Amino acid sequence: MARQNTAPPGSRAPGPDGDPAGNRRAAAPERGVRARLAQATRTPPGRLRLAGAVLAVLTLAFGGLTAWQLEARASAADRVVSYSQPLSRDAAEIHRSLADAATTASSGFLLAGTEPKDVRARYEQDLAQAAKLISQAAARTTATSPAQDSLSRLNQQLPVYAGLVESARADNRQGIPLGGAYLRYASEQMQTVLLPAAAELNTIETKELADDYAAARSVPWGAYGLAVLTLAALGWVQLTLFRRTNRVFNIGLLGATAAVLAGTLWLAVAGLTTGSALEKSDHDGATPLRALNSARVDVLTARLAENLNLVARGSTATYNGQYADATARLAGIAGKSTPMRRRSGSLPNALALAPAAADQALATAADQYDLWQDRYAAAHVAEVADADYQGALNATVSATDTTSTADAAFNGTDRALAQAADIEQARFKAAADGTAGDLRLAAGAAAVLGLVAAAAALRGLGRRLAEYR
Repeated sequence: MARQNTAPPGSRAPGPDGDPAGNRRAAAPERGVRARLAQATRTPPGRLRLAGAVLAVLTLAFGGLTAWQLEARASAADRVVSYSQPLSRDAAEIHRSLADAATTASSGFLLAGTEPKDVRARYEQDLAQAAKLISQAAARTTATSPAQDSLSRLNQQLPVYAGLVESARADNRQGIPLGGAYLRYASEQMQTVLLPAAAELNTIETKELADDYAAARSVPWGAYGLAVLTLAALGWVQLTLFRRTNRVFNIGLLGATAAVLAGTLWLAVAGLTTGSALEKSDHDGATPLRALNSARVDVLTARLAENLNLVARGSTATYNGQYADATARLAGIAGKSTPMRRRSGSLPNALALAPAAADQALATAADQYDLWQDRYAAAHVAEVADADYQGALNATVSATDTTSTADAAFNGTDRALAQAADIEQARFKAAADGTAGDLRLAAGAAAVLGLVAAAAALRGLGRRLAEYR
């Protein structure tokens, strides 16, 4: 007897496996990236296409990242050579020119009506040089730079200082004692307003130079890491192809590997050579120049205090104290019986950091400095112990004697330091020039080699794919 279907009305009959037909659904196709990737790599052609895509992305990324990182270093090296180091040099020159202007103005004041034309010309040249460099620095500095405040103070106060000096000079030539007060006030403005602003500007520009040096010498770790990853991927694909096809060489993949290796080698060589050149420019140029500029400012500060002490005619001990402080910063308190290199101060520091080419100039500066100290001591004895003001003045500065005064030894020191500065600036330029160009050439080569590697990898795998058609 046939078994009757007892399913309730409206329900479907069970399937052959016993599951209710109403509860069974057709298996839905897998969706998503992972599913499509699995489906694409089920066959050898699919795996080859995927390998080609990965290698193309890696080689292009290697070329692009390497070019970008090298271009960033090239821009930083360019800023070191054409922007931050010149600004740092100009800031130091503003500081030195202002200090020299104050010193020269006081020398001219002491000589009064016998002031030689070259002393006046030097003072005017210092002011003109400072004004020009301040204008140039303001034009090259952005509105948000912290240097703007220092530049603004320098711009505002430099004409004020020049006006005070002219008043002092005019009164002095007419024999009016108020001239000395004008000059001391002008010097106070210089020491408390202008020189601190110039020192701040120098500090800001020096920090910017250090930042640019750090960026220019940074190691492109990202490019090196991607190079290793790309070479590993190329090696793995070639090893896999060798195991499955017993073909040792795939010309396209070998070409891609050679291109990536060449790009990596170029990256390493360019990084090492330009890093070495920038290090040399810093070691032989920028760093010694900073030490030398510090010594030059200390020399000028000591000389200004020496002159102002004579202008004050013994009415105050302030300038003698300033002279002692400046010379202590310059070469310590040890006498000339101690070699300059073994003393402490900005001049021994400049001597220690100087490249060999500047040694002779700095040795001359050290000798002239010791001579200057001897002559200063003799003038001080004449002024204080012998109460011979005119004798002290004649031993310090003279319109006719240009060889045996303290002023002559000071000028000898200053000239030797200026000569050393020229040598160190030349060493900086010789080492740093061209580094940006070398890095940009390497950046362009890396970009091209990345494209070549991608094309070679796709061509090499394309030949394997053609065998399945």
